Amino acid sequence: MDIRSTQFTIGQVVRHRHYPFRGVIIDVDPEYNSTEEWWQSIPEDQRPPKNQPFYHLLAENDSNAYHAYVSEQNLLQDESGEPLLNPEVSEVFGDFLGDHYELPASYRN
Repeated sequence: MDIRSTQFTIGQVVRHRHYPFRGVIIDVDPEYNSTEEWWQSIPEDQRPPKNQPFYHLLAENDSNAYHAYVSEQNLLQDESGEPLLNPEVSEVFGDFLGDHYELPASYRN
């Protein structure tokens, strides 16, 4: 799969389709690229196919900031217009621009 054909982009703010958290995309894998142990820890009835993009997020919910790894099928664009409170966001990105964060110079071509 061509990485340019992904639905979401680095810096974009997204939310999980089923769980109450949102985050900003910091990286993308063209297909699943983590451990088999992590894969098996997902309940079988909720386990997404491996052959789709998986996104690395700086995520947050009402009480925690953390890193998440989420399949494309389980993400939606966040339409809240609110910046994230995850303290790592400011270490990686520039200004919040309404639905995404400004990419640092190291991400630009």
